[in-house]
Amino acid sequence: MIRSHSVALVLVLLSGTLCCSARAAGDSADETAAIRKTSDEFVAAFNQGNAQAVADLWATDGELVDAAGRTHQGRTAIATAYAEFFKSHPHEQIEVAIDSIRLLNSDAAIETGRASLTAGNSASANYSAVHVKQDGKWLMAVVYETSADSEVVPENLSDLEWLVGEWTGEEYGARTDIVCRALLGKKFLQRKYKVTAADGQVTTGMQLIGIHPRTGQMMSWGFESDGGLTHATWLPRPDGWAIDAIGLLASGAETHAVNLLTKLDDNAYSWQSVRRSVDGEPRPDTDEVILKRVVEPTPKKL
Repeated sequence: MIRSHSVALVLVLLSGTLCCSARAAGDSADETAAIRKTSDEFVAAFNQGNAQAVADLWATDGELVDAAGRTHQGRTAIATAYAEFFKSHPHEQIEVAIDSIRLLNSDAAIETGRASLTAGNSASANYSAVHVKQDGKWLMAVVYETSADSEVVPENLSDLEWLVGEWTGEEYGARTDIVCRALLGKKFLQRKYKVTAADGQVTTGMQLIGIHPRTGQMMSWGFESDGGLTHATWLPRPDGWAIDAIGLLASGAETHAVNLLTKLDDNAYSWQSVRRSVDGEPRPDTDEVILKRVVEPTPKKL
């Protein structure tokens, strides 16, 4: 936690597929304990004023985004941000109270809780953290903090109303067509897509987006034409969303990815899938695709 900073964790899914897998209760308890250990290490490093030790608890390409929209990408930038804070507040201490840890699959989890500074000021924050398991160790991929004094605003599906319509984009000869429409009294959004590869191979799928009735969190469920399934949590980021997605390929392989949707203006947005893995094996990031609005009223059927 960096005082007066709001650090945002974010993720988005369109055609990446992910799903939860069954795991033994003992395994879940062990993984949860390992994530709690990472939190304890963070508190210890913070209270020692050790910026590099704090940053080392993030994935190499981990991300912090503050309330002003400033992004700290990668361990070097994160270490610099904490070093500046420790220089200005040399005796600051922190306490962390974990509210929940939810395992998404064998190498991804979401932690929520509260952090409070205890020396010299009473600043506190709520936070969400996405953890990824790399080389057997749990690391933070993205962290999002909001001031505990600020009013909590539930996520609202109207924040995505600008997506309704028809969109298209092309990258390296592959064409993506998307149609988005509101369903069931605007309680859900449906996004249907078709990707035509340069060799003519076609992939289609559908995504439903809605608000979880108990948690108030934006969620999505994806269905691929080949039988793959996805489940994703949408987290706000400056000018867009990060969708943390887990699922199963049609082959049964477990997948994980963070998909970034960035609004460029009312008629264009970018999409990219990062931090991808299949059965725990890393996969390269996809190229960024720019999608542009081609039809606003009465979207066509795909």
